[in-house]
Amino acid sequence: MSAKPASASPTMAEQADLHDLYEKSVQNVEHEVEFLQQTYKDIRGGEAHLFREDFCGTASVSCEWVKQGEEFQSIGVDIERSVLDWGRQHRLSRLKAADQARVRLIESDVLTVDTPDIDILAAFNFSYFIFDTRDALRSYFQKAHAALKEDGLFFVDMFGGPEAQEETKEKTKYEGFTYVWHQAKFHPVSNFIRCHIHFKFPDGSRIKKAFTYEWRLWSAPEIREVMAEAGFSKSTLYWEGEDEDGEGNGEFSPDEKGEADLAWIAYIVAEK
Repeated sequence: MSAKPASASPTMAEQADLHDLYEKSVQNVEHEVEFLQQTYKDIRGGEAHLFREDFCGTASVSCEWVKQGEEFQSIGVDIERSVLDWGRQHRLSRLKAADQARVRLIESDVLTVDTPDIDILAAFNFSYFIFDTRDALRSYFQKAHAALKEDGLFFVDMFGGPEAQEETKEKTKYEGFTYVWHQAKFHPVSNFIRCHIHFKFPDGSRIKKAFTYEWRLWSAPEIREVMAEAGFSKSTLYWEGEDEDGEGNGEFSPDEKGEADLAWIAYIVAEK
């Protein structure tokens, strides 16, 4: 954070909550739950009830999932205790007592966690990009495959396009702050990518490197091939539609070709 005189009042950056800022700028949990459930219905013809969120962070999706009704349960898995504790305090605690009882948060490595067989498993926000070799990615996908019921589905998101390989910054304004996505380093030989999230505030203060990620930028064919190697019977890529201005409209549908956009986000859904 930027420095301030000793006598000055706290800056907006100093008063900000990093996890709250992240959720406001990166996540739309209502849309994600709707997409998960509708896609499951489209593919399987019924409702999914037991949901697991890997790399769950604040577990906002897990908390949103159980709001669907008393028959819905969720499991959130993350290796970071501090972020799980934040989720318990700021997200889980806001649910009705009956809903809270149907959310289970587990501090564990996604490669070793043991949970009941589930209907849907999701790894969102590109979190699984931490597996930077084909063997490591396959190992995780095999674990995901084993965790699902026989009619279970595995959801991941991804990003790509020529701009994904550029060292650049993209700013987005929200109420009370500006979100900065910073692709700080990219190695085309290995597809290593280092990204930061920064936040800026109207009073001039800022939070630099609020979050940092070091990933492999996987391509859609690679991900789908490794899913097949891990035992999944089928995978489908869901491409985002466009509004009248040619911008993404948040609606995703199956597409085997996609568009040659400079930057894009997609989902891949794998069937056990």
